Amino acid sequence: MAKITQKIIVITGGTSGIGKKLVEFYSRENTVINLSRSCVDDEHNIKCDVSDLDDVKNAFALIKERFGRIDLLVNNAGYGVSGAVEHLTDEQVEHQFSVNFMGVYRCCKYALPLMDKGAKIVNISSACAIFPLPFRSMYCASKVAVSMLSHALREEVRPYGISVTAICPGDIKTEFTKNRVKNFDTSERYGERIRKADEHISKREHKRMSVDYASKKIISIINKKRFKPFYIVGKKYKLLYALYRVFPLSLILSATGRMFAPKEKK
Repeated sequence: MAKITQKIIVITGGTSGIGKKLVEFYSRENTVINLSRSCVDDEHNIKCDVSDLDDVKNAFALIKERFGRIDLLVNNAGYGVSGAVEHLTDEQVEHQFSVNFMGVYRCCKYALPLMDKGAKIVNISSACAIFPLPFRSMYCASKVAVSMLSHALREEVRPYGISVTAICPGDIKTEFTKNRVKNFDTSERYGERIRKADEHISKREHKRMSVDYASKKIISIINKKRFKPFYIVGKKYKLLYALYRVFPLSLILSATGRMFAPKEKK
């Protein structure tokens, strides 16, 4: 077993975007293990698809063998699927939940036996867990599941000194949009509305938070001594949440629908 003089930190999806920034920051003074599908196996990188149970079990067995404990787990790996509920395939939906939700669940499950008092679990959820978007239904639903898992797990392990939170970032300038699985299958009902909704969101790329800004905010949350149940990252999303709590949900949903996926004019 390796000699331990630093915190042992496990980050999933640490080869790009926010995950990469977290790995770079925490590696300065800690032992960081990156779990990612695209990394090359070595002492601090374990090739792991979080949607694959055997991969996850193997990864945490290696962490136990090499380091013996985990002080911080950041569940960051995830991706998006877009399309109309009516036209999404079962395979697309199942894989969305397999990565975004089951991946988080499995990593929590196999990390917890290696955690003790003072350990932390940080699950990267999304503003979409709070503000649903049309044609992003399954991504939103998977992130709601991550947030609810985080809230329930928080109370399961809080008496033992283990902290859990969910962080809900808004849109960030990463490769996420480009890598999203886009299902443009349509019918007479939807016409070009699905594609136009995607184009509307994609063209807002310049308005998104920078990776550096979002990473600094997330790091500041992770470093807090005490966690709130969840955090929103992004000023405009905090404002939207304040409005969300004041106005009727039907009004919020209607406004969101008209803004992001307006009905085609005939």
